Amino acid sequence: MHQASVPAFQRTLRALSAILDKTEAHATAGKIEPAALLSARLFPDMFALTRQVQLTCDFAKNGAARLSGVEAPKFEDTEASFTDLRARIAATLAFIEGIKPSQIDGTEERQVTLKIGGSDRNFTGRDYLLFFVLPNFYFHATTAYDILRHNGIQLGKRDFMGMN
Repeated sequence: MHQASVPAFQRTLRALSAILDKTEAHATAGKIEPAALLSARLFPDMFALTRQVQLTCDFAKNGAARLSGVEAPKFEDTEASFTDLRARIAATLAFIEGIKPSQIDGTEERQVTLKIGGSDRNFTGRDYLLFFVLPNFYFHATTAYDILRHNGIQLGKRDFMGMN
C-alpha cells in the first residue's frame, strides 16, 4: 500500500513542481502575466490551473493521511503565484515523506468513510487508494499539465512522468 501510494505521489508532485518552474520561466521570457496562466482552464466549467495543483496536493496528503490514520495538514487554498504553488507542493511532500511504510502497509481492509455529495461513501483501504485517491490524484495532475500544454508551454510526457 505504501509503495503504491507515497512514491507515486512524490514522483508526480516533484514533476509538477518542475513543470511549474518551466511555466514560470516561459511566462517571464514571453512577458506573459502569470495570472493568465494561473487562472487558465481547459473549459469554462473546469477548475483553473491553481485549483488543479491544489487538488493534486490534497489527494496525495489526504490519501496518505487517511490510510495511515494521521491528521492531514490543512491548507488554506490561497495560492496566487507559481512560488505559492511550489510551496504547497513542497509542504505536501514534507508531510507525506514523514509517513512511514509501516503506517500504511496492511491497511488494505481498513474502513475509510468519506462524505461525498452529502452522503457517506465507504471504502476498504485498497479500494480507497486504487479507485478513488490515485485516479483523482492523476486526473488533477494531468489536467494541470494539459492546461499548460494548451497554453503553449513546451512540455512533454517525460516532464509529466518526472523523467527530465
